Amino acid sequence: MKKPPASTGRTDPFFDLLARPPHKQRLPDYLALLKPLDDQGRYLPFEALRYRWAAGLDANLCWALVKKARAAQYIHLLPLGEPVQWGKYVSTPLARKTLSVVDRHTSTAALEYMTSQIGERAHFSYLLNDLIEDEAIASSQLEGAATTTRVAKDMLKHQRQPRTPDERMVMGNYRMMNFAWEKRYEPLSVELIAEIHRVGVEGIDDEQYSPGMFRTNDEVVVQDGAGNTVHRPPPVTGLVLRLARLSGWINQPDGSILDNNFLHPMIKAITLHFALGFEHPFRDGNGRVARALFYWFMFKHEFAAFRYIAISLLLRNAPVKYGRSYLHTEADELDPTYFIEFQCSVILRAVVGFTEVYRKRLNDLRANHFAPV
Repeated sequence: MKKPPASTGRTDPFFDLLARPPHKQRLPDYLALLKPLDDQGRYLPFEALRYRWAAGLDANLCWALVKKARAAQYIHLLPLGEPVQWGKYVSTPLARKTLSVVDRHTSTAALEYMTSQIGERAHFSYLLNDLIEDEAIASSQLEGAATTTRVAKDMLKHQRQPRTPDERMVMGNYRMMNFAWEKRYEPLSVELIAEIHRVGVEGIDDEQYSPGMFRTNDEVVVQDGAGNTVHRPPPVTGLVLRLARLSGWINQPDGSILDNNFLHPMIKAITLHFALGFEHPFRDGNGRVARALFYWFMFKHEFAAFRYIAISLLLRNAPVKYGRSYLHTEADELDPTYFIEFQCSVILRAVVGFTEVYRKRLNDLRANHFAPV
């Protein structure tokens, strides 16, 4: 049996610090924090964890222990921003649960099976179109559109021309979702990102949005409801090159699922959503494009049921948490795990809602003795 290398006698200065007073007396309490998640399996930021540590512990040392544990499990995702930082990710129980549900219920094969079980008699296609409209409307309302869901649905169902800027926003999002579906087999490129934006915002207020045109200065910032700047995107210099770099990462072959660096398409799609929002390449409409690109990537990887799963419906009801997931990522050395965690919670609820609609419709049919066509 080969023996392990002999110790050099040098200790990690980090643990050496724990061996000294006053921390030595609380060593078990400190070492209990050497894990990436809290006791409930949550990936929390510093501002949330610091209230959960035992009284008398040094907050900076506690956080250093958590970060040390996370660093050991980081999966490097992609380079972001200028200067470049690597976005990294820790796999969590919530993410693994969401991936399992997505794999089982949203693949193209799963959707085909659901459709065959219900059949044409149930007018399933009508139900699905209704769900497509939900995403277009909710995404617009998330960006500030004031139109009601009922009025917006009436406009889309009857394909009447929009009468207000808010209705034009809804119609633009509807076209953008359909465009993402039509272009699902194209590789990502700077040109495709610009075209998705053009399709989504053209005709709303061209002077405000500059459809299909990237920002030309560093005046674009993200503000909170009180007008405070909460995100200043990377400089416009090098923007197109960074989008090309992002496209190259997205277009990389997935590789074998047995590979150590395999990344599930949903995690990659959420990261694309984050990266577009982080870069903020357009004067306005960035959130809509980022969400459309998430869908586009899921479509590309044969998760066709996402055409009928409205994540913006849930994001609209939690805009503060949506925004904070961006801020926590940026504040913590570009760790998108916070953003991925929040998106997984939203996607999980959206997929469960979608399957419940299907099961209710199927049970109604069985109760009325209808058989699939």
